[in-house]
Amino acid sequence: MKRSEKADLIASMLEELYPETPVPLDHTNTFELLVAVLMSAQTTDLKVNEVTPALFAKANTPQKMANLPVETILNDIRQVGLAPTKARNIRRLSELLVERHGGIIPDTFEALEALPGVGHKTAGVVLAQAFDIPAFPIDTHIHRLAARWGLSNDTTVERTEKDLKALFPKHLWNKLHLQIIFFGREYCPARRHDLTQCPICSWTATKKRIAEEARR
Repeated sequence: MKRSEKADLIASMLEELYPETPVPLDHTNTFELLVAVLMSAQTTDLKVNEVTPALFAKANTPQKMANLPVETILNDIRQVGLAPTKARNIRRLSELLVERHGGIIPDTFEALEALPGVGHKTAGVVLAQAFDIPAFPIDTHIHRLAARWGLSNDTTVERTEKDLKALFPKHLWNKLHLQIIFFGREYCPARRHDLTQCPICSWTATKKRIAEEARR
């Protein structure tokens, strides 16, 4: 089966499984989304959602966050991975949002990626979910599943992003980003996964991939 045919069938299956795609990170405005996505690196969404209410109760705008001491931010987010670095980045990006953008979250990759702690994936999530700008943010779930499904060659996240953007229509990118994540969490774990029993891996994965995963 051609990659394009696989992609069409996968998109149909995911739409049937996940017609609604709520953003997993709790937020009430674009700034909160940006901070939450930044914090989600090497941390589960569940943990981020546990720590953000206390922080956002103190500061849910760039102006308010820029006035918080780094120690206060760190105290609220201490349970997330790389908390000291993230606390410094949250404070500094808040200052820069005020200085450069008048406290408004920018809507371009260039401007977002210029902020401390904001990489390409974080910027993509914000653009997709807050501004409805087509992006295809690649996290570990999507990178892994694209390789298992034979949609990409499993080398880099940059390559995976390029491959998936070529396979799927642009108007589906933002929703598919979340649908694939949801599917990975529910059906397609990283470890001890029997590809032959998976609703998608069972017919998309090559015999070589199935054998490799079985040996892990």
